[in-house]
Amino acid sequence: MAISLPLSSRSRKAPTACRTYRLVDLQGNPHPVLDDLYESLDAAWSEALHWWQEEFGPVQGPVGIGVEVSTLSGEWRTLRHPGT
Repeated sequence: MAISLPLSSRSRKAPTACRTYRLVDLQGNPHPVLDDLYESLDAAWSEALHWWQEEFGPVQGPVGIGVEVSTLSGEWRTLRHPGT
């Protein structure tokens, strides 16, 4: 039998959620080839750079891939805009 505690007795900490990252194209849509979820910004960006170099050669200018992070509300927030 579960016991319900009054609101004042419950923990007021916000729930912790695992943040995920995704790569986006120049229009801000999920990248058509690299459409996956990544566990860190570094993992996502490393995958983006590796793919970019395989497709276009050494990075000598802006990369047309951006990175977004998930928010607690289920939205996506841009961390790195494509082309920067």
